[in-house]
Amino acid sequence: MVKENTVDILGPPQSSAPVTTTVIDIRGETAVPDHIVWSLFNTIFLNWCCLGFMAFAYSVKSRDRKMVGDVIGAQTYASTAKCLNICALVLGLLLTTVSVVFLVIAYTTAYSMILKVMKESGGYH
Repeated sequence: MVKENTVDILGPPQSSAPVTTTVIDIRGETAVPDHIVWSLFNTIFLNWCCLGFMAFAYSVKSRDRKMVGDVIGAQTYASTAKCLNICALVLGLLLTTVSVVFLVIAYTTAYSMILKVMKESGGYH
């Protein structure tokens, strides 16, 4: 024997109480920049006083916090990584520029001294 399935159609609610609506705000993934590429660049090229490496460590911590879902922690670590990256970049560019200027001055001074000695000695011996 075959049983038939029946479906009851429900009408509007039977109570006379007012209908309340609950809105749940589900946030999408918040974009927290972790500055990991910038930190890696500073670690490889401009690592004065290990600031680039420290920025890279904070960037990795920020990425880990973001993966766990801790947006506040990720923003805190990302902010620290950004400050360290700015310091590493400014300090690295400043010290590199000063070093290049110092080397140019040293080489020109040494070249002028060699020319002076050669002129006084009368040339090559």
